[in-house]
Amino acid sequence: MKIIAVCGHGLGSSFMLEMNIKKALAAIGVEAEVEHSDLGSVRAEDADYFVMGHDIAGSAPVPAEKVIALKSIIDKAELEEKLRETLA
Repeated sequence: MKIIAVCGHGLGSSFMLEMNIKKALAAIGVEAEVEHSDLGSVRAEDADYFVMGHDIAGSAPVPAEKVIALKSIIDKAELEEKLRETLA
């Protein structure tokens, strides 16, 4: 499984989100390849899931069922909860 953390520019915030995704996956016992990218570079076939803030989720050029939209990209508890729900 592959997950891509996405932000508007693909720099700091998506890298931070990538690190938090890796920690959350370890906590819930799920293995996955995790990368980060900017919104303009992602394609639906690039990953199984795309994690991003809800503010850009509607602009993502990927199917809605592949998007894990977060209210706050820095809220680790929300991230872990959404990953648990999606990957269960």
